[in-house]
Amino acid sequence: MKKKKINLRDIKPNSEKEHSNDDGHDHEHGDGSAFKTYIPAIISFVMLIVGIAVDYFDAILQFQGWVRVAWYTIAYIPVGFPVIKEGWKNLVRGDVFTEFFLMSIATIGAFIIGEYPEGVAVMLFYAVGELFQNAAVNRAKSNIKALLDVRPNEALVYRNNDYISVNPETVEIGERVQVRVGEKVPLDGILLSEKGSFNTAALTGESKPDTIAKTEKVFAGSINLDGVIEIKTTKEFKDSSIARILDMVQNATARKSKTELFIRQFARIYTPIVVFLAIGVTFLPYFFVDDYVFRDWLYRALIFLVISCPCALVISIPLGYFGGLGAASKNGILFKGASFLDAMTKINTLVMDKTGTVTKGVFKIKEVKAIGWEETEFMKYLMAMEEQSTHPIAKAILEYKADGADFDATEVKEIAGKGLKGIVNGKNVLVGNKALMTANNIEVANETNSIVESIVLVAIDEKFAGYVVIADELKEDAKETITALHKVGIKNIMMLSGDKDSITQKVASELNIEKAKGGLLPEDKLNEVELLKQNPENKIAFIGDGINDAPVLAASDVGIAMGGLGSDVAIETADVIIQTDQPSKVVRAIKIGRSTRKIVWQNIGLAFGVKVIVLILGAGGLATMWEAVFADVGVALLAILNAIRLQKMKWD
Repeated sequence: MKKKKINLRDIKPNSEKEHSNDDGHDHEHGDGSAFKTYIPAIISFVMLIVGIAVDYFDAILQFQGWVRVAWYTIAYIPVGFPVIKEGWKNLVRGDVFTEFFLMSIATIGAFIIGEYPEGVAVMLFYAVGELFQNAAVNRAKSNIKALLDVRPNEALVYRNNDYISVNPETVEIGERVQVRVGEKVPLDGILLSEKGSFNTAALTGESKPDTIAKTEKVFAGSINLDGVIEIKTTKEFKDSSIARILDMVQNATARKSKTELFIRQFARIYTPIVVFLAIGVTFLPYFFVDDYVFRDWLYRALIFLVISCPCALVISIPLGYFGGLGAASKNGILFKGASFLDAMTKINTLVMDKTGTVTKGVFKIKEVKAIGWEETEFMKYLMAMEEQSTHPIAKAILEYKADGADFDATEVKEIAGKGLKGIVNGKNVLVGNKALMTANNIEVANETNSIVESIVLVAIDEKFAGYVVIADELKEDAKETITALHKVGIKNIMMLSGDKDSITQKVASELNIEKAKGGLLPEDKLNEVELLKQNPENKIAFIGDGINDAPVLAASDVGIAMGGLGSDVAIETADVIIQTDQPSKVVRAIKIGRSTRKIVWQNIGLAFGVKVIVLILGAGGLATMWEAVFADVGVALLAILNAIRLQKMKWD
């Protein structure tokens, strides 16, 4: 059933309202205040209460005949006219079985048989229900948008020897931008200042300030916490990570879950069936009942029509997914659509990359072993040589802190595939791998043969002087992530890495991952996932860094990108983006998906259960319009309250 929302204050005959929401609902209240939005319902409510009171107490003798009809008609118009108008519009377009048409026929029918208070009450409660639904959906949408809509509306750009305030959309790549304390970074860039401290909570869901060093990336939407800083822009405003993520989240609801799609298709069949049953309830008893009274059976049919509106289903289900998407965003997890919230609940096989996923992807010194030398002096010889190299391992070694004056290296030569050769303090120094040592007849300690991590060997004056072990560090929550995955039922976990197989196996062993393969190219990882997919029972999620894992992210049932905030490829390819570098967020994503699905199905069961009961009671003449109102609007409100719970839940 196609369902459109209307504004109850839109009662002018020439007023038109566009409905652009992907689900066919419009939940906006325009620029007017909330109070103005409720004025029509308040007027109808006051007039209804007064009318019922006069009816009950016979307070005004003249309140009968055309006076009574006029009073209830006036009470009906503020809430009834917008609905009748929309029902007529849809009818002209050929869309008959909308809730507007059903509510119009049911309430007008109530007036025809003289049930004026009930006719007004049904439309009033329906209108109030719509207003509450609008408010709930608006709240869910605004929660999602508020989490990410942190784009600043100005940028201080250095032009013509001065900083001027301009619209961020006019800033070009490579320009220098100043950001003051408490201001938002307007565009993605690199830090020109020595260091900066930023609040990235709106981007990553983490409240802990992030300290950035010179030349490191700074993302639009971060809040500068400490001192005036300068950045050099690397992207245009429209291409900034936050702008693209915001666009992705706002459009996430366009990808409907199978549950939503099923309910919509079901409503198109369900509603007309109930309408024809209502017609049958009205006329068929004439042939089977001796004391047939048209008015009584018409009243039962009108109850049928009120109950038949699948309002609770059509609104509470997408609202449940809105809540799930908002809760995930608040936790630094971006789902590209409601369909992936569902998909996460079905995952039973998890394949993960190593570097950048469970490890930090940064080389660090793990062990220093000096043989015949004091460690600090040994490291000074090594660091003097590595200052001449641009290799990532050299960067890790240079982070070593050694007291005293640094040594200088001269006549440094790079030996391809082996290492460096040079002179430090008048001594010949060799720095590199075992092949370099062998080529220069240097006997290396046997203990180095059992080391699987990257190792830098050092010889000073033709004698082996020691070695340094360089390794990638595990992320702080890597171990607990694997344990938590087992607890939530993900038993089949596999690690695939481009790193050496020996290193991959060691990391897998530390994390208690039974299956692991190293030395793989991106296409090799893809082949491994394709093999797993040959078993139809496997529902596979792949977690990668979103850069060289794009093919596997796309091929998996759910592609999850780690630390995707700075990766264009991650945003484009992955289905779920973890905005921090925490693998434990994957477990939280699974829990949020399961909670969302549970609430959605609770709402479906509630709506169907109550409607079936009241439909049966209505057909048997045991239910009045008041029960029908509860079955429609009341259940919808209960479902909304249930869905809103998602925004308050905690997943630890």
